[in-house]
Amino acid sequence: MSVAEVDEYLAAVPEPQRTTLNALRRTLRSLLPDADEGIGYGVPVFRVDGKGVAGFAAYATHCSYLPMSGSVLGALGDEVAGYRTSKGALQFAVDEPLPQTLVETLVRARQAEITASRRPGA
Repeated sequence: MSVAEVDEYLAAVPEPQRTTLNALRRTLRSLLPDADEGIGYGVPVFRVDGKGVAGFAAYATHCSYLPMSGSVLGALGDEVAGYRTSKGALQFAVDEPLPQTLVETLVRARQAEITASRRPGA
């Protein structure tokens, strides 16, 4: 995994998605300063201690935040109600970065899930 791979991914993304995802990347870097950045499953991913915490992707009509879990978004209910979601992705506008408070909530939820899975008997 390398930062250069993420740079290459973003360089290939058209505007306005590139600017929007760069804003998300800056937010994730501030929230996860010790994370490794790289490409996983073809998209940029932030990993902490080898576990995926957050990812993102660009598409023609939207951008996606990827919590690297099939249960995080469902557990957040009202906090993600204004967005189109699937089990593993939250879609948002190509020209409007996600609010930092929402990204913080998403990251905390995934980190709590990882911590819980590491407890004995979990």
